[in-house]
Amino acid sequence: MVADGELLAAWRGGDGQAGRRLVERYFRPISRFFVNKVSSDHEDLIQETFAACVRGRNRIRQESSFRSYLFSTAYNVLKTHYARNARASVLADLESHSVSDLAPGPSTALRANEASQRLLDGLRQIPLELQLVLEMRYWERMSSAEIGVALDLPPGTVRTRLRRGRTMLAARLEQSGASEASLIDLEQWADRVRAQLERAQEPEA
Repeated sequence: MVADGELLAAWRGGDGQAGRRLVERYFRPISRFFVNKVSSDHEDLIQETFAACVRGRNRIRQESSFRSYLFSTAYNVLKTHYARNARASVLADLESHSVSDLAPGPSTALRANEASQRLLDGLRQIPLELQLVLEMRYWERMSSAEIGVALDLPPGTVRTRLRRGRTMLAARLEQSGASEASLIDLEQWADRVRAQLERAQEPEA
């Protein structure tokens, strides 16, 4: 598989096909980013993210991965969306509020089996700053350094938020009646939810 950096260089050089390959490669990850954070319009936010990426592709720093840049762009699009729609009382400290505070109402995420839905709901109930690092780590397999670039945080802060996020999510899941085994193996559980989300994103035959 051609590396992101090679495709990005070709895209910057005028190769439109290389740009389309990057968009195709990251469409599902960016869809997952939005699907459990907004109650509607996540397809519009996906389009906004890739449009912003097209406009800013020449500003990507050489030391930054394309994936980190794209998730950083998605995060900025999400914050703009919340600023347009969230209550004024929560905007002053956006990252410390949960998605349930910022986007009340049912998630657009896949509603599959009960255990998977508990994880999705639990993520929506912890502060956004913790939800973001957990999803990037467990769904996208991003390193602390990559997450730090995407969220403009030192890697040490990312690791601290991962620990806090796991602890807070475990407490939420216990409150919802999740089994101890599910809490212990968060990575496998997240893998199952990711697979279900990917199946939901497949076009209908």
